[in-house]
Amino acid sequence: MGRMPTFNVTPGVADAAELGRLLLTAWLETYPNPDAGIDEAWIRAAQGHQATEQGIERWRAFLADVERAPGDHFCRAVRGAPDGPLIGMVCGLRAEEVSLGPMYLLGPAQGRGVGSALMAEFLAWAGPDPIALWVTEHNQAAVRFYARHGFAATGERQVWKERLPNLRMVRPGGGVR
Repeated sequence: MGRMPTFNVTPGVADAAELGRLLLTAWLETYPNPDAGIDEAWIRAAQGHQATEQGIERWRAFLADVERAPGDHFCRAVRGAPDGPLIGMVCGLRAEEVSLGPMYLLGPAQGRGVGSALMAEFLAWAGPDPIALWVTEHNQAAVRFYARHGFAATGERQVWKERLPNLRMVRPGGGVR
């Protein structure tokens, strides 16, 4: 598959609803797993709030933090066309450690260099600090993607909402800030 032309944006508060919809759509594309009892109804119950007024308000607050404290809060999104909808995103926080997440790409953007471009922006923001994330264990494409970018599983696991097995991955520090 060829590289997809992308148009990176730093989302602002006005983009909160679109980010909420993107996250919910990405979950609906990524996580259905009948063997684990994860279907559309479960996903909508677990993440449907992202596209509600309450979820959108949380996105507005986070995006306001990105604008107010860009050294501590990070969010980038990407469009497939200048005026097109968002097709991917990556966010992160710097607190006691740098944490990556959420990071999602819609299906048409996967495997076309979009995720690596977003990751490069995130890694530049994170600088030399170690970075931690949680990834759903059965999402092997994401596990491989993070491994290609220097992350390694720590062996630590957690089950989210009694159904979604996640593993922790860490990228050691040592880069240049």
